[in-house]
Amino acid sequence: MNDRAPVRIATRGSALALVQARTVAEAIGGADLVEVANVDGDPGDKARFVRTVERALIAEEADLGVHSAKDLPGEMPDELALVGVPVREDPADAFVGRATSLDNLADGARIGTASLRRRSQLLALRPDLDVVEVRGNVDTRLRKLADGEIDGIVLAVAGLRRLGREAEIAFRFGADQMVPAPGQGSLALQARAGDKEPATLAAGISDRDALIEFTAERAAVAKLGASCETPVGICARHLDGTLAVAGFAGLPDGSEWVRDALRGDPEQPAALGDALAERMLAAGAGDILERAKDGAA
Repeated sequence: MNDRAPVRIATRGSALALVQARTVAEAIGGADLVEVANVDGDPGDKARFVRTVERALIAEEADLGVHSAKDLPGEMPDELALVGVPVREDPADAFVGRATSLDNLADGARIGTASLRRRSQLLALRPDLDVVEVRGNVDTRLRKLADGEIDGIVLAVAGLRRLGREAEIAFRFGADQMVPAPGQGSLALQARAGDKEPATLAAGISDRDALIEFTAERAAVAKLGASCETPVGICARHLDGTLAVAGFAGLPDGSEWVRDALRGDPEQPAALGDALAERMLAAGAGDILERAKDGAA
């Protein structure tokens, strides 16, 4: 490393993306950050966040890309490879607002989220809630809450912790209430295929348990044919020597849904993710997701 320029990490310029990139840079012993601009596209398309970083890697403007793993599509360009998944932060969803539990919310409370997955699970539990679309970065969303535009908001515990705003969490959702997004709480590190130095650095900070969980989650997502814009939750966690995987698929209005969970061998994460998805498909998840894709509610 001493006889060449520092590794360059591609990152978006949002506060959370920069915190995540700096964490990786520090872990690998230092790196230069390369901020990339968003490509044009649907503002609700999380995959565009990934494409900006991937474009910089392919163009050799950077050597390592840092993503929120939940935003990483199942397919990636042939020129790139997933080279590491660091230690995972808490994958749970959190409620920010004046309530101590979901049951404690007033009838018809106005709750903000940009996620169809969160919308579906909130309405499955509390059909009376007024769930409204709230986009933007974490600061923008929390400002809407502070301004009284909404009564509460659902965000990832991991993002709030990384931004030093954990104290604002009113309560965490259990996985039996809200199954997190696949990859939530994890970072995914990407490099050009065959580029050994950044891959070696990323592997050095990768966490085996986090990688196993992410592998199971991605396998289930692939089998379900889901994406980061689909009302699907998949979360794998190591538990008592086993790998426990929970899944949810529902319509955006929460009127129909499938939940399932199983445990298996941590050494076979992809097979376990496949098995969960197969069970969910057998229970009708495929039909539900097709209707969700077509805009049925």
